[in-house]
Amino acid sequence: MILGCRHGLVLIFLWTRNQLLVWDPVTGDQHFLDIPPGFDKEETVINGAVLRAAGEARHFQVVLVGNSGMQLTRAVASVYSSETGVWGDLTSTLLPAKDPTSDVPIRILVVCSVMVGSSVYWLLTGNWFGILEFNVDRQSLSVIDVPVDVDAGRCSFTVMQAEGGGLGFLFLSGYCIQLWKRKTDCDGVASWVLGRTVALDKLLSMNSEEGSQSPRILWFAEDNNAVLVRTFIGVFMVQFEPLQFKKLFESYCWFHFYPFEGVYTADARIGGGHGGAKLLCDA
Repeated sequence: MILGCRHGLVLIFLWTRNQLLVWDPVTGDQHFLDIPPGFDKEETVINGAVLRAAGEARHFQVVLVGNSGMQLTRAVASVYSSETGVWGDLTSTLLPAKDPTSDVPIRILVVCSVMVGSSVYWLLTGNWFGILEFNVDRQSLSVIDVPVDVDAGRCSFTVMQAEGGGLGFLFLSGYCIQLWKRKTDCDGVASWVLGRTVALDKLLSMNSEEGSQSPRILWFAEDNNAVLVRTFIGVFMVQFEPLQFKKLFESYCWFHFYPFEGVYTADARIGGGHGGAKLLCDA
């Protein structure tokens, strides 16, 4: 199972081997990592992210997150460093209290993470929708509310980089896109502020009455600050700064999309050099 793509690397969870694979699909380099203690694949919902510092080609980090506890009441995380070759200490945080009217626990959604600044974010789903944040510098976990009421069957959403920087949240309901930004006031209190809305059908010149299926967000491509959206007329890459789009595929078929971003030099191995970012969208 692919957990994510970032900085020219792909992170894959090998369920039967209980290992992670960090793979460079251009050079073919592979690094296998054993899952650390505290992440039981039979009891823990596992997700993760691979990353490396700007200009760093030799070493990488893997952030592994998961649910823990009999009722999946906690989120746990650990970081692997290829420089030291070991996993760091386990850190954890409580998830919001379970809704007494629901038997569905809160889980980390099995979609790729989004990195904004020094934090990596995953979506939480179940009887409550939210965002799980892991701050790489502080090695800490926290939980953030989403700014809107979510009905997962009728809308789609993703964490993103906000316009002007910082944490953002994209909410798509029908053909209306809402772009939210997380701001902190002078007292240190953080809250969501609605930035702007975009009429997707007008942007893409679609007749919304012709489509039987509502648009869905597929993925967010960090380096290009673009979202992939599936519509009844095809799959589009939409950017918001400036507002523009590009049609990638005609088909509406259900595929798994993993935006792979990276530019490689002749020596671009895990241990070589990298350049800027280019989006290669594979299905």
